[in-house]
Amino acid sequence: MAKRIEVKDLDIYYDKFLAVQGVSMTIQPRSVTALIGPSGCGKSTFLRTLNRMHELVPGARVDGKVFMDDEDLYGPGVDPVSVRRQIGMVFQRPNPFPTMSIYENVAAGIRLNGGRMKKSELDDVVERSLRSANLWAEVKDRLNRPGSGLSGGQQQRLCIARAIAVQPGVLLMDEPCSALDPISTQAIEDLMLELKTDYTIVIVTHNMQQAARVSDVTGFFNLRGVGQPGELVEIDETTKIFSTPSNKATEDYISGRFG
Repeated sequence: MAKRIEVKDLDIYYDKFLAVQGVSMTIQPRSVTALIGPSGCGKSTFLRTLNRMHELVPGARVDGKVFMDDEDLYGPGVDPVSVRRQIGMVFQRPNPFPTMSIYENVAAGIRLNGGRMKKSELDDVVERSLRSANLWAEVKDRLNRPGSGLSGGQQQRLCIARAIAVQPGVLLMDEPCSALDPISTQAIEDLMLELKTDYTIVIVTHNMQQAARVSDVTGFFNLRGVGQPGELVEIDETTKIFSTPSNKATEDYISGRFG
């Protein structure tokens, strides 16, 4: 079931360095939220705080609140592994497990989370996940072949299938198309539009045309200067951000004056 994310006054640190400052936003369920902005402004860092992957970096920490529905994801006693189970992530470069078959790559999502099920049930989950990732028709006759033997676009859809196999409420995508060709990019974009009926999707992208095509809401991150923390300048419906943004810096970035 798609979840709602609420972020309140979030500061993100690497040791003593404040990387991102004062982010507050609401991410609605069953929608695509795109995060845009120049390199180094904290978009990907912010994305990783949503499923507590940021703290895997030694010395990294956050101040502030992140809620998924009514659950404080950084509350005392909250298991980060449980958070990551509920908030899946797809990375910039496809990363299927190289020694595993296509089938085992998808099943790994279940097994890594401690799921035990009969072979017939696992078969159903693998097929359902591959169908949801629009990959089933292309791989159904070679499920036992290595996932690393697929094309780049197919590998990325395999990684999406692996992420959704555990039925998370939220799916994070960090520049999921930046390493892909235009045809594969369109396949991933089409897939996002289908998946948002069941998931809350947040993507980081440097491709503003992509943000305009796939997202319902767009947030613009920026830096005030070198060595300054990144910040969320504004967030609004995508049509408004790309037509009549409230902030001049947003307009300058979208029109290509910097970034």
